[in-house]
Amino acid sequence: MPTVRRLSSADSRPSRTRSAVTNGRRAFVDGDGNSAWYRRRKDIVELHLDDMGGRDALSEAQISLACRAASIEVELEQMEGRLSKGEPVDLDAFTRAAGHLRRILETLGVERRKRDVTPSLEDIVAEHAQGTPP
Repeated sequence: MPTVRRLSSADSRPSRTRSAVTNGRRAFVDGDGNSAWYRRRKDIVELHLDDMGGRDALSEAQISLACRAASIEVELEQMEGRLSKGEPVDLDAFTRAAGHLRRILETLGVERRKRDVTPSLEDIVAEHAQGTPP
């Protein structure tokens, strides 16, 4: 299912006056939101967003770049699949796409930034004092 886009609190328009993509009813303005291509892209987008600290920690521009990167990645994976079967692939297009992907990922920051979900030292001490395991 597509993700609902965040709108500013100043946007008080009713949902029926906004795009189906913005409201999360459609994945694309024109395209198949049920295809294998889209499902793989969606998985990759979520992995990138998680690496960057989660959707709530990101701007709409960062989410957009993650979506573009995921689209390029799916296309590169398809080209690699064709190569694995000995089928011809336009290596110039492949390397250009890989270069574009690198630049987008570089812009986003390619290091993994996981959210801290560990308990605080105070929480551990309090649990230990109560005799409950952390």
